[in-house]
Amino acid sequence: MPRYEFRCRTCGDTFEVSRPMARSSDPASCPAGHDDTVKLLSAVAVGGAAGSAPAPSGGGAGGGGGCCGGGCCG
Repeated sequence: MPRYEFRCRTCGDTFEVSRPMARSSDPASCPAGHDDTVKLLSAVAVGGAAGSAPAPSGGGAGGGGGCCGGGCCG
């Protein structure tokens, strides 16, 4: 279940709430009982350990990766 981070505008505390994505926009009360809270944007890291997978080759002679080096541009 995703965790969403909130900050209380009344007391300044930051807290997390676990809830389904369908309820991600629902308001949340802080642990101290205040209702004036705001949902914070959080960076999400996805994947495994760094260096665990080889880098893509670029897919062609002289390919440097990306759009123009990978042959997807005409």
